[in-house]
Amino acid sequence: MVKDGLDADKLSKAAARGDWQEVKRLLSQEKVNVNAVNQYGQTALQVMMLGSTAVAKELLKNGAGPNVQDKWGFTLAHDVARGGFLDTMMVLTQYGADVNIRDAAGCLPIHFAAREGYLGLVQYLAPRSGILPKTASGQTPLDLARASNRSEVVAWLEQQLQAMGTQPPH
Repeated sequence: MVKDGLDADKLSKAAARGDWQEVKRLLSQEKVNVNAVNQYGQTALQVMMLGSTAVAKELLKNGAGPNVQDKWGFTLAHDVARGGFLDTMMVLTQYGADVNIRDAAGCLPIHFAAREGYLGLVQYLAPRSGILPKTASGQTPLDLARASNRSEVVAWLEQQLQAMGTQPPH
């Protein structure tokens, strides 16, 4: 059991550094369990360097669970959306990440992408999540984009609502 914990720590550290070659080596040669938790109770996928699509792909193709939630309900998709990593989000969804899992505040990844102003991510997530879901406090992606002065995202979301025949509230 101790060895599993040490191996999980090694894998998590390599993933957090974005060290794809070490991640691959640990999984293929040392046969580390891709879903083992490190000393902080997290998997390598949960702590990986967010913009490292190669690490994400390696972990996921070796069976990493893409929908593991932390104690706040965050999945990797929430973190990736908050950080603006469209390429990583595409890899996650390719390997079965559910972008409709809510965190403890009722937020979906699209809420974070809209709040942070990542138009490409909002556009990618919109067909998967819709643009009308509300957080636990009743905010839509449009509300969050407006509150954060993300004019590009606001304009696009308003355009989508008009195309749907729904008038955005002002």
